[in-house]
Parts: sequence; structure tokens; C-alpha cells
Amino acid sequence: MTSPLPAPIGVAVVGAGYWGPNLVRNFQSSPNFRLRWLCDLDVERAQRVLGGYSTVQVTADLEEVLADPSVDAVAIATPAGTHLPVAMAALRAGKHVLVEKPLAATHEEGLQLVEEADKRGLTLMCDHTYCYTPAVLRIRDLLAAGELGELHFLDSVRINLGLVQRDIDVIWDLAPHDLSILDFVLPPSVRPVAVAAHGADGIGAGRACVAYLTLQLNTGAIAHIHVNWLSPVKVRTAIFGGSKRTLVWDDLNPSQRLSIYDRGVDVASPEELGDEQRRDILVSYRSGDVVSPALTEREALRTMVDEYARAITTGTPALTDGRSGLRVLEILQAASRSLAEGGTMIKLNEGHTA
Repeated sequence: MTSPLPAPIGVAVVGAGYWGPNLVRNFQSSPNFRLRWLCDLDVERAQRVLGGYSTVQVTADLEEVLADPSVDAVAIATPAGTHLPVAMAALRAGKHVLVEKPLAATHEEGLQLVEEADKRGLTLMCDHTYCYTPAVLRIRDLLAAGELGELHFLDSVRINLGLVQRDIDVIWDLAPHDLSILDFVLPPSVRPVAVAAHGADGIGAGRACVAYLTLQLNTGAIAHIHVNWLSPVKVRTAIFGGSKRTLVWDDLNPSQRLSIYDRGVDVASPEELGDEQRRDILVSYRSGDVVSPALTEREALRTMVDEYARAITTGTPALTDGRSGLRVLEILQAASRSLAEGGTMIKLNEGHTA
């Protein structure tokens, strides 16, 4: 006799603007969820997202959604400044919470959400969508398995002629993607310990439109992130340089997103050298094959939604849980401080960087 399938998780989406419709579509197509509500201050916009024949209820009243016992979980796609009150209300109503990045407007606010979720035994997950792309999942596996060896450097570029935001600079707009990816793929023993940021506002927008972040890792490795709203060309690349191999990720090349180069620099250790050679460390270059792993194309949001369901049903942390969102917020706040101080290196220390 087969056991009955678990009942779908009742979910409500809060926010029908830019990102909300993508969440609606993926929750509706997931057998793990049943979309009950779409909540937005603009009810007509919410109704347009759902279409004329939907049985999903629409409201502008968050309290009405949170009072519904058929709603087990909430997904929040509203501006970052509203994340704390909306997510806190959902947690206090006993709902599991998924929050669009960033987790909150500040590290302090994010910490309040993490502590509330812990206290109530609820899932708090951050929608770091890029972490659930097939390419990033493979990069994570390769680093964990030691296929690249010890990470020496990361060089990430995320540039395009983008929408200049009114309330945040380019670091807070684009760098959360790269910082969440870095947090996601690094082995548990490797972590950033300091960050410096340099930026420029060439168009008089009143905030940085081009920025460079440099992160020091506890292993001595370095990570560099370039974000830019003003580039006429769109570039989405990251290079992970390891002691064994180097991986290049080109997100705009669907036929060859990942390339692994068996090329690099070998350095002889002092013990291997003769007395007369110890003053000159021997450097040798190797040139080997290039491999492009096959990736199964799957929408990242669908994988993220599945992970949300897994975390709720098992009671274990999501791969991008609230604490991962906190770590990203800590770096963002430290980067903002570095920018204001002319690019000084700011140490990271569990949120005490504001």
C-alpha cells in the first residue's frame, strides 16, 4: 500500500510588482504548493497578474492573508525597506517566510527576523535566485569536491546599461547576487573576513553607479567584484582560480556556461629545492585540457521553490537561509562604510560593521 502524498503547502505571495509574478507562476506550477492569496496594495495589478479565471484570492490587506489558517507560508516580494514589518508580521502569525533579496534593509533588521524565526521554529529563507541556477549548483559541487583545488581568487563582473535606482546605489542593487553566490559556493571553512569598496558617480545620480568590491578571505585568497549600471555591453562572468584548475562561468553563453581549464601555475615548495635554489622559488606553467560540463537547463526559481518546500517539510535550514542573508547584509553594510571612508578595508565581525 502506497503512503498518501503530503498535502500541498498553502502559500501567499505578497507583492505583485516586478518579481511577484515570477513567484506566482512558479508556486502555481509546483505540486508542493497551493497558491491561496496574492496580496498587493494595487488590487487591480494583482488581478492582472493572476488573469481572469484564477481561483486565487486577491487583497490589499496583509492581515486578511495572515489570518487565513490555510496559509502555511508567505513569499515576500516587496521593497527592502518593508521586509522587516511584513516578514515579522508573517512570522508572528506562525507562517514560514521566503524573502526576496536582500533579507532586510539593514543587518540589524535582518537579525531580528532570524531570531524571531528561530524562536518560533519557522523556516526563514532568502530568495538568492542565482544560487539555484544549474551553473552555480555545479560550481558549488566542484569546489566542495576539491576539483579546483584551493581557491586562490575569484573575479566577478556584472555590468550592463541598467536601471539607475532611486533609493540604492549599484552595490546594493547588483552586488547581492555575487555576494550570495560567493557565500553559497565557498566551502564552510572558507569565508570573507574584510571588504573594501571603491565607487564613482559619473552621471551625477547622487549615488555610486560603478563600483569595485575587494574581499579578503580567511585563507589569504582574494575576491573581486565589479558592478556597473553604465556599461553599454552586458557581461555576466566569474572566474574561480584554484590551485588545480580554473573555472570560467559565462552566464550569457547558454551553449557553454562553464569551462574548466586544467591550466595554471605550479610552485615548487622550498623542501623540494636544493640549497642553491632556495633563494628562487621555481614557478612552472602547465597547459592542459579545457572541459565544458553539460548542464541540465532548469529555471532557477523552480529549484528555489522546491528548496523552500524541502526546508518547510523537513524543518531543516534552506540552502539560502536567513543566516546566509545576514552574511550578505553584513558585507553590504561594510562595503557602504568603506565607500564612505574612501575605500578603506573594513573587517567583518558578525554584523558589527554598521
